[in-house]
Amino acid sequence: MSRSGSGETAARVNALREKFAKAYGHRPEGIWRAPGRVNLIGEHTDYNLGYVLPFAIDKNALVAVRRKSQLDPGSQVLDFASTYGAGGELPITSITVDELVPRAVPGWAAYPAAVLWALNQLDGVRIGGLELMVDSDVPVGSGLSSSHALEVATIVALDDLYGLQLTKVQMAQLTQRAENEFVGAPTGIMDQSASLMSQAQHALFLDCRSMETQAVPLPLAQHNAVVLVIDTRVEHSHVDGGYAARRANCEQAAAALGVESLREVHSIAELEAIADPVARRRAKHIVTENRRVLDAVAALRASDLGAVGKLLCQSHESMRDDYEISSEELDAAVEAAMAGGARMTGGGFGGSAIALVKRERIEPVSQAVREAFDHAGYVEPAIFTVIADEGAGRA
Repeated sequence: MSRSGSGETAARVNALREKFAKAYGHRPEGIWRAPGRVNLIGEHTDYNLGYVLPFAIDKNALVAVRRKSQLDPGSQVLDFASTYGAGGELPITSITVDELVPRAVPGWAAYPAAVLWALNQLDGVRIGGLELMVDSDVPVGSGLSSSHALEVATIVALDDLYGLQLTKVQMAQLTQRAENEFVGAPTGIMDQSASLMSQAQHALFLDCRSMETQAVPLPLAQHNAVVLVIDTRVEHSHVDGGYAARRANCEQAAAALGVESLREVHSIAELEAIADPVARRRAKHIVTENRRVLDAVAALRASDLGAVGKLLCQSHESMRDDYEISSEELDAAVEAAMAGGARMTGGGFGGSAIALVKRERIEPVSQAVREAFDHAGYVEPAIFTVIADEGAGRA
């Protein structure tokens, strides 16, 4: 069952409409939503043109927008506001369309600004001044793709308002360009694709080279199972150097092997030709992770959650030992929740872990994780279940 049209979302939409009117003096033309995502398996394979298996979740970014007319004061000014962390009057970040240049917009407003910038690079497209307000319940820095949810909600809104008729693949590619060139984060194309293309109760099997997708049923209900998210509350950022370093390692490995990307490598034995041991370990993760994604798709189609759980554990070991993007908190969460299968999810260096858990085991597993964190002196994690929801659209 999808929650995109739930009463809770409807209440948030109504509240956002009222806050927009209070801040800007009139109501928005519309409100659009885009979900965050959980990546079931397939980490850091997207920018290596490999395979990923994410799904959209029932936490989303809402974006309210009103275009300015040429008669409006400041008709070429972009106004951005957010309800996040705001108690009373909402602060507004303003910038003119002509001032939109990479790295010019600070904080969260860089993400919708980046989308506007990317759209204005297209022939025949000119996005002028507008008012925008965002309300998001995707935890920030949790590895659930809060920034991409905001970018996708923005591009879906502008595609609708300006009648651009972009395909979902085009929107994914444009938001990737926005993230890479404007924000400065060298991310792949998985997160925005999951937010745009997912179907309720399904994972999205995406080939990041061809951009072909398949909806793969998630047989959780028939196994009385859930996906449990363990947010370590250790925030991560794709703009930080660790992510870029891993991407550079992969490019180095591909160059050493004489291939365009590590997608073209199918066996660990081929990696012996890479002289640098760090680049070789990074490549090993990518090659084995691509295999795990294919195996997970087959296991889901066979309704074998036990096999999926084992693959999740193998994926975490690979990210911990070969890609070296885990953390003490993520390792503790995975170890405490490993019974049905668990791994860190997202870019790493903090964020969240996920676990496949029988419904009756939610509280015992959650308690085991909390106790492990308390014993180690870590901040108490946020633990919650998610469902596979619909992709982005009008709210």
